[in-house]
Amino acid sequence: MEQETRSRAVNRVYGISLAANLVMLTLKLTVGFLTGSLVMLADGVDSSLDAIANIIAMLVTRVAGNPPDADHPYGHRRYETLAAMLVGGFLLITASEIVKSGVSRLISGTVPDLTLANFAVMALAFAVNFALFFLQRGAGRRLKSEVLIASSEDKRSDIMVSITVLVSLVTVQLGYGWIDAAAALVVVALISRNALNIIKHAADVLVDRAALDAQTVSQIVEEIPSVKYVSQVRSRGSEDDVHVDLVVSVPAPTPIEQTAAITDEIINRLRTHFEGLSEIEVTFQPAYDLPPDFTQIARTEAAALGISAHEISAVRIGDGLILDVHVEVNANQKLETAHEIVSRFEDRLRQAIPTLTEIVTHIEPYYDPEDCVALEGEEELAQQVMHIVTNLYPDNYWHNLNLRASPGCGGYTLSIHCQTEGSVTVAEAHELAEAVETRLRSDLPEIHRITIHTEPWERVPSAA
Repeated sequence: MEQETRSRAVNRVYGISLAANLVMLTLKLTVGFLTGSLVMLADGVDSSLDAIANIIAMLVTRVAGNPPDADHPYGHRRYETLAAMLVGGFLLITASEIVKSGVSRLISGTVPDLTLANFAVMALAFAVNFALFFLQRGAGRRLKSEVLIASSEDKRSDIMVSITVLVSLVTVQLGYGWIDAAAALVVVALISRNALNIIKHAADVLVDRAALDAQTVSQIVEEIPSVKYVSQVRSRGSEDDVHVDLVVSVPAPTPIEQTAAITDEIINRLRTHFEGLSEIEVTFQPAYDLPPDFTQIARTEAAALGISAHEISAVRIGDGLILDVHVEVNANQKLETAHEIVSRFEDRLRQAIPTLTEIVTHIEPYYDPEDCVALEGEEELAQQVMHIVTNLYPDNYWHNLNLRASPGCGGYTLSIHCQTEGSVTVAEAHELAEAVETRLRSDLPEIHRITIHTEPWERVPSAA
């Protein structure tokens, strides 16, 4: 929900609460003053402070709904937390005033002169407080508003206060005049308890107490294969405005484009597990204490020269290492230029991997996707492809055949999907793809680049 919409919804609830509190405080103070009932005057003061708290909350919520700006880069939600703390402070002020009056009344022995109006007003107060409690609590949970939930806690105490006042009025009417002052002190205890709870919750947010369990966050993030471990987790904010800072360790040669993809995955997983995340900041640091990832190192060094590397295999022989790498360079480059670039790539690898004793590179042409367009009317070639693959592996489901080419590519590029049993190993699936690719290159030499995507069964072949 957008902050502006949320703020309007919160303020609508406070508008209703303010109107009800103004009516009730007028009735309580008037009847309490006329009859001399201290407990009703105390309850009236509580209602007046409720009204003041409503006004403050409405003003602050409007400010809290503003988007982040240069002076408040994290937004304005702390104003709402501050408003919740002020509500708690007003409740404590109420409690202190009632204590003074209650002690004084007990010492003097003054007895109130009750009428039917006292009972009628307090019965109405009970009904109003009951309705406002459910209104504020329901809206607070739906809108995830700290200040509304804090106000609903105040209404919970108001319900108990209304019951206490009604009971005290009955006992006073039966001749126990001191109950009026004693009941006022009970009201103090109820108000003080809720005030301290509200202040504690607001203080936790203002002092940046951890909003999420760091161990749980680490476990979620460390499930991502590219993440080796999480060094630090920091979180703060209210339940619907949580900010998270992470320090994540990844293999030392991880390039920036891969860290960007890892960041996206971290954000997606955390938002799936937790609600109310406003911002997630991820800082990466190299994990030098891990065994070297030769595949990642080769790809990183290739990317530094503007080329790409794939089908990387490393074999240890004694204390040395042999690396086989397929390298893609611009298809239009001259061989001598391409060889010079690949030689620089090999030099960088020797510096990055001191134990490297031999490098075997296979240069492949790279065709710019902008130069390759989807073909129309090449049905005959597509049919030949399907004929070959279905004859080789008739039990598999071959689909999503795509042919692309342009004069600049000097031939065709093919991609095709193959569904097979999900129980086969990755190595077995790769062997299948390699066999098909070899056959296609032999029978259809005009196809220069072949990509075969193997996947587990999603539907039976007869549905094709």
